[in-house]
Amino acid sequence: MAARKILICDDDTDLREGLVEQLSLYEEFETAQADTAAKGVQMARNDHVDLLIMDVGLPDMDGREAVKILRKNAFKAPIIMLTGHDTDSDTVLGLEAGANDYVAKPFKFAVLLARIRAHLRQHEQTEDATFTIGRYTFRPSAKLLLDEKGSKVRLTEKETAILKYLYRAGERPVSRDVLLHEVWGYNSGVTTHTLETHIYRLRQKIERDPSSAELLVTESGGYKLVP
Repeated sequence: MAARKILICDDDTDLREGLVEQLSLYEEFETAQADTAAKGVQMARNDHVDLLIMDVGLPDMDGREAVKILRKNAFKAPIIMLTGHDTDSDTVLGLEAGANDYVAKPFKFAVLLARIRAHLRQHEQTEDATFTIGRYTFRPSAKLLLDEKGSKVRLTEKETAILKYLYRAGERPVSRDVLLHEVWGYNSGVTTHTLETHIYRLRQKIERDPSSAELLVTESGGYKLVP
């Protein structure tokens, strides 16, 4: 599975760099950082961000205002707000601005990590989720892949389900039997030939050279996605 990008927007350099350092210990994440609301908003708009950690007390703007701006501009990823004020009214204001969660400082990293993972898991089940597969942005709800130039690759329902399951498996190969069961269910009329036909058609759509697959590869009696 491709690393999820976490953007940390906080003017406290020690806290921000400490979070970057701790998150970098986990292969499932890559990090980006900003020390002002303006930089954070710009980065969230211009880059693919899987989750945003936004401080309330930023030097140039209230973090909640920055969150409102992002939500108005269709930023769909989860947002966790950090605050030095642990009051109910503060939490309500943050959530009303469009944040998904509120964490009061000082906090334990393990607690923040658990919340990050929980929000990413929830978001990945929603209509708004997007994933990176090689040079493509994968939008399962739209049955669509977009390449770097913005060109669209339309997918069938089964092709979307195959990519989704292989993406969630990470770099672990998935056997043909497991993939058949997960995508087609207990349908006795479906054989591995059906799956192989779908894989063939999928490679025709997404590989630069379908005869020498680089993204959707065959391995250990099954298939896996190479990020």
